[in-house]
Parts: sequence; C-alpha cells; structure tokens
Amino acid sequence: MPLSGPQLERIVENALAEDLAWGDITTDALVPYSLEDKATILAKSEGVLAGAEVAALVFNRVDSRLEVKFPLEDGTRLKHGDVIAIITGSVASILRAERTALNFLQRLSGIATETSRYVEAVKGYKAVICDTRKTTPGLRFLEKYAVQVGGGKNHRHHLGDGVLIKDNHLAALARLGIPLAQAVRQARERAPHELKVEVEVATPKQAREAAAAGADIVMLDNMSIEEMRQVARELGGKVLLEASGGVTLQTVRSVAETGVDVISIGALTHSAHTLDISLELANKP
Repeated sequence: MPLSGPQLERIVENALAEDLAWGDITTDALVPYSLEDKATILAKSEGVLAGAEVAALVFNRVDSRLEVKFPLEDGTRLKHGDVIAIITGSVASILRAERTALNFLQRLSGIATETSRYVEAVKGYKAVICDTRKTTPGLRFLEKYAVQVGGGKNHRHHLGDGVLIKDNHLAALARLGIPLAQAVRQARERAPHELKVEVEVATPKQAREAAAAGADIVMLDNMSIEEMRQVARELGGKVLLEASGGVTLQTVRSVAETGVDVISIGALTHSAHTLDISLELANKP
C-alpha cells in the first residue's frame, strides 16, 4: 500500500486544522520565527517504526523551509534511544508541528509493533495475520498501512471491498424466510462477479452449509479451538478458512495450530498501545 496521494494529504491537513485552526497562542506569544535550532525525534521504547512519511509531511506542511531527515525507514525495529528523525529550522514551526507529527508516529508505530508480535507468534504456521475494519474513523488508510508495516495483511478496506455476510445479515434474512445457503447464492448472483463471498458462521454445521452453498471464505466466529480444528479437517483446502473473534496474543498460536488460513484481529488497530516517542530540541537549558 503506497503511503502517498490526496488521501494522505487530506488526513494531515485535517489533523493540523484540528490543532492549529486558532493558531498556537503560546508559541506565537513567546518564540520568534527567526529563532532556529535542531530537534531530534527519539524512540523511548522498543518497537517497529511506522509513519515516517506522514510525520515528515506534517512538518513540511507547517513550514516548507524546515529540513526534515528520517535516517530510519518504516519497518525498522527500534531500540530505546534510536534517532528516528532530525528537523532543522525555525523553532516556532517545529513546536507547532510537534504534537501532530508525534501523534501519527506514536499511533502508527504502536499498531505496527502490535501486529509484529502476532505475526511472530504464528511463525511456522500457514495462518496469515489480518486486520479488520475496527479502525479510528478517518484514519483507516493509515492504520491499515501500519498493519502492513508490521507484517500483517489487510482485510476489507471498506464495505464495497468484498461480500461479507455477517450474523446480523443472516438474522435479518431469516425474518424473510431466507436461509444461509440461499443468502450465499443470492449474494453471488447480485454482487460484482470479481468479488469473493465470505460468510460468518458460529458452528461447524453452518460452516459446512456455507461451503456447500459456494462461499469462497468461511469465517469461524468465536469458535472453540476444537471446533476450528474439526472444520479445518473437513473443509481445509476446499474453502479459505478465517478465524475471528476474541483472539489474543496468548491464544493466537493455538488458533494457528488448528489449520485455519487467516486469523483476523480487531485488536491490531482498536487496542494497540502507542509507542513512546518524543521530540527534543538540541539547545535545552
């Protein structure tokens, strides 16, 4: 996923407007634009760097005269004390951009770091770690990018990105007398032909029904380890099997051992802790 283009620019512009729409009263009152210095962005904890280009764009949007250098690229494994970036120029401009740039770096690096932990936990198994649409409103583009930086894969980017028949769809259709198998056939007939059809199921019986009806992917939602293992024995290689629901770093390896192809984890984006990253001016008193 390339990290560029108008979507990225809109996100950065919105973030800066949120912080600077009424100016920076403190900096405006105290720091002359002519005062220059060098600032260093430092890693204060171990993790995986993500968001370097976003942070650089923030500084350049605030002041195109700032010299911004990122010696480390996204995907770099950080150690405490690593220099992530060096910014040289107007101190006032650096201070205006600081929080927004760090917010992006901390958030995206946190997601990349959390994703890398899950990827490492299932090493040796075929299961792919995947995200969900449980993202921060307005930031999905960036958060899914961070998942990729951490070694994970992206599920749907939006509701038009594939057919996913979930439990609430099936509940609504049941009121109309439409069973699971018919829902799958109807989706395949009416949705664009190039899109895959996925069905969320809660039992091995439903998994068999979905596969028999022609689903491309069967999502095993909140099933037990034994149930997932049973479904993988019966349907493995016939349809793509995705495990989802309540998977944690402590349980993900056991899930991978069942033989599923994909493990989707909302916690990659909705519960990742931000990485500790700070900015320090060179000439501190």
